[in-house]
Amino acid sequence: MSKKLLPVTIISGFLGSGKTTLLNHILKNQVGLKTAVLVNEFGEIGIDNDLIIEGSEDMIELNNGCICCSINGELLNTVSKVLERSEKIDYLIVETTGLADPLPVAMTFAAGDLREKVRLDSIITIIDGENFDFEINNTNVAYSQILYGDILLLNKCDLVNEEKLKKIEKFINKIKKEPRILRSTNSKVGLQTIMSVGLFETDTFKFDKDKEDVEDNSTDHSSHSHDHSSHSHDHSSHSHDHSSHSHELSNNIEGFTSVSYETFEPFSLRKFQYFLDNQISQNVFRAKGILWFMESERKHIFHLSGKRFSLDDEEWTKEKSNKIVLIGKDLDHQTIKKQLSSCRFSTD
Repeated sequence: MSKKLLPVTIISGFLGSGKTTLLNHILKNQVGLKTAVLVNEFGEIGIDNDLIIEGSEDMIELNNGCICCSINGELLNTVSKVLERSEKIDYLIVETTGLADPLPVAMTFAAGDLREKVRLDSIITIIDGENFDFEINNTNVAYSQILYGDILLLNKCDLVNEEKLKKIEKFINKIKKEPRILRSTNSKVGLQTIMSVGLFETDTFKFDKDKEDVEDNSTDHSSHSHDHSSHSHDHSSHSHDHSSHSHELSNNIEGFTSVSYETFEPFSLRKFQYFLDNQISQNVFRAKGILWFMESERKHIFHLSGKRFSLDDEEWTKEKSNKIVLIGKDLDHQTIKKQLSSCRFSTD
């Protein structure tokens, strides 16, 4: 019976750790599997363009036979929609938002109707080796992501010396008993080490509503006795305005908010550079966007993680515009939007 259940892998990890990079690595290198991918946001930023053959508002067909769906309704409903498709799906991957505790997502698969149809294979948590926060505590989302990760992918190892990597691994060992840690660069790792590994044991979960006593946090997630039935599984309305995340993560985000900005006017490259060098808040941990500069005919894909940022360019296939999302702690939304407005080429 269990072999007929659809295996599910959840990709978790904090902002900018490399979740989408891992997703693209899997989609490019898997062989002979028709995979469905569920993500909170996708499109020009998420999935590599050379994988896409056609797309609609909430679904992208990929050239390797896979599909990518936006979690634009309740997660349970989105999964059900995928399972009802006439084409057979061999594998399901869910990429969570960087501010999400993976456990409520896991519980969606481990309990209820889906338990008869899917098998949660593992939770992969990607850890940013370059920007690791040693100050996380047991109320922090990043802490939960490590605690509940079956596989911990210590990423960006090329940007960190061995001393720091060992320090991170020692820190992780204090959070989690016998963690399975894999090191990676650009989220590249052998797929046989992360897919169809059968590490998540659904049957060892306890669903006792009367027990609120959480056992020692150093144990693995299967020995916890949480009642997560009260968690909202609603990952709805993930529009480009990511403020919609706040209602479902209200107990976890601890001051994290996102600021979205969009304009159909081009930016000045010089003004945007000034924004990055002199204005951007130290509290911005992650930013990404599609940028249009007056000085360039190309579309620029912008990523910022910690202090590091990148700009990749490609051809425009749609109407030119600037779309950018910044995520951080205690952000002054109005100031940031004003600063970005000042980057417009038409602004004096």
